[in-house]
Amino acid sequence: MVYQSRPVLSATRARQGRFGRHMLWVLLFSTLLAALGLFAAWTWKAPALQASDAGKDTRPAAHGFNAPAPAPLANPEPARK
Repeated sequence: MVYQSRPVLSATRARQGRFGRHMLWVLLFSTLLAALGLFAAWTWKAPALQASDAGKDTRPAAHGFNAPAPAPLANPEPARK
């Protein structure tokens, strides 16, 4: 027996969700949870991040190299007239 009364949808249409108020709530709630998670992780790791910068001002910015000065370029030959 074949049922003729239900609508036939393509595979792409059947996989799509509907837009509406529930979609808005899911997006807002997930964004809020992500922001709270980032804030919690930042708060938890803030003391360790601050401690790593304690000696930053006492170190020199860069170390010089002890390489000799480069050799001068050879003089080009004078132009002939």
